[in-house]
Amino acid sequence: MYEALLISYLVIAVILIGFILVQQGKGASMGASFGNGASGTIFGSRGAGNFLSHTTAVLATGFFLISIVLGNLNSHHEKTNTSSFENLEQVAEQVQEQAKQNNTDIPQ
Repeated sequence: MYEALLISYLVIAVILIGFILVQQGKGASMGASFGNGASGTIFGSRGAGNFLSHTTAVLATGFFLISIVLGNLNSHHEKTNTSSFENLEQVAEQVQEQAKQNNTDIPQ
């Protein structure tokens, strides 16, 4: 599940970057620079969003939700396999016990 979320996270990120780069800014039209249409208000008229803006909003929401889920999974992810260096204390105790048993078994 973690790998599938990570792959979908990367795919959404790449698609989101593409959709953001394809969109035009508010003042990108030629009429806006000469005072026509969109430049009548302080920030320009917004109007109804088109397909690109709605898709970008959906992708951004998915991106943030998946990032929260991945962060939660990473914070509660426990290691299933431990390396031999993490259990050195237990290994040292076992070696000492074996050495004691070997020394007591040998007649002196």
